[in-house]
Amino acid sequence: MSRSDASLSAPSTNLLLSALPSREYNRLFPYLERVPLAFKAVLYEPGQPIRHLYFPTSGMLSLLLAPDRHGISVEVGVVGREGMADLSGFLGATVASTRSMVQVPGEALRLPVDKFRVLVDRNSKLRELLLRYVHVFLVQLTQETACNALHSVEKRLCRWLLTIHDRTGRDHFPFTHEFLAAMLGVRRATVTEAARRLRQAGLIHYGGGQLTVLERRGLERTVCDCYRVVKAELNQFLG
Repeated sequence: MSRSDASLSAPSTNLLLSALPSREYNRLFPYLERVPLAFKAVLYEPGQPIRHLYFPTSGMLSLLLAPDRHGISVEVGVVGREGMADLSGFLGATVASTRSMVQVPGEALRLPVDKFRVLVDRNSKLRELLLRYVHVFLVQLTQETACNALHSVEKRLCRWLLTIHDRTGRDHFPFTHEFLAAMLGVRRATVTEAARRLRQAGLIHYGGGQLTVLERRGLERTVCDCYRVVKAELNQFLG
């Protein structure tokens, strides 16, 4: 997704935006607002109106189902600098269907959804890219659903860690047992035990609200095939 004729005035590090021809990007540029993504900030709640589309330039968003009657929610997808949230707005929906929460802090460029619908027509490069990205996201959604049903918490934790590592390029990121339990849809004690085993194996370290990836190859040896399926699809998209 290289941008051969990128405008020098368009420093976006979001891969969707940086792949656009200069003319198309410059039409959007006056309406793009750079905003911070603070840890645990919620951009959308299910049922809320979609007023902006977010193109992360750093950090990562987690998309979660609404909590069940026990207060447990499950992560169904992530969005980093390769994508955009909320795809429902691109597809014509007016309200969000998932909670969009900042998992790793960073920044995003946000675009009012009404401006998007005026400026991005059916022949635009951005619309073409987003349709391809929808396919990638559906693969991610399908694979994560299967993974949550079939694989151990330890393997799912490895998938989650590798996914963050890929999307952010960081070895260190914020961490709490409660937040991680919410991401994986399990009890705190369950995720604590899985994290302890990975720490004992020398693959990660955590403490003081931070987690560090120490041995990526070890995580790759432990993770289930779900991670590789989604990564291969994303690599093909990024070209």
